[in-house]
Amino acid sequence: MRPGYDESPINPLPPIIWVLVLPMFAAEALFGLADLGFLGGQGGATGVMRMTAIERTAFVPEMLLRALQVGSFDVAQLWRIVTYPFIHWSFLNAAFVVAFTLALGNLVARQFQVWAVIVLFFGSAIGGALVYALVRWMLPGMMFEPLVGGYPAVYGLVGAFTFLLWIRLGQENANQMRAFTLIGMLLVFQLAFAILFQSNSKSWIAEVAGFGTGFLLSFVVVPGGVARVLRQLRQR
Repeated sequence: MRPGYDESPINPLPPIIWVLVLPMFAAEALFGLADLGFLGGQGGATGVMRMTAIERTAFVPEMLLRALQVGSFDVAQLWRIVTYPFIHWSFLNAAFVVAFTLALGNLVARQFQVWAVIVLFFGSAIGGALVYALVRWMLPGMMFEPLVGGYPAVYGLVGAFTFLLWIRLGQENANQMRAFTLIGMLLVFQLAFAILFQSNSKSWIAEVAGFGTGFLLSFVVVPGGVARVLRQLRQR
């Protein structure tokens, strides 16, 4: 066989990315089996099982605010701040999150160490949830739905990818604001979607906060840390 013809046509993904999306795959597989009636009961039970999973994993900002007020924290409830990214409102939501995680995670994981990717993913989910709860506290008269799905974590990967572009453009003495093109396009698309479908969801707050968290965390978890970034900036 000629050299190179035995290579896979698909670039293998870093294992950590598969680890992050596996719970999403598993959840959707269970919901699908429930819908087909393979998990007992009648078919079409996806909605019940999905809503039960959401109730057990969603991040509810009121729970955190109430815990801060009384000074008592339930560990079982605090876990929601890292479990909410893995269950989604629908299969379509999950498919988009998985696709973004595989694509952006592949790019980010090739530049950061495994532990850094974990910090970026969960740190962005936590940062997005905390900012979401903070805005809820600042606007007590408004309704804030529970956070469900991995978009804040995915936006954190967008932030890390933006950071990598920002550094590269700085090394090339190019306009570094071009690095923010992707997040700008995503926000415009989200705004258009909200206008067209009259969506009152405020989850975009957590998503933007996730992006900011991912971008800022990249300064810390990048190989060499902040010192390397500062050194590169000084060399411009």
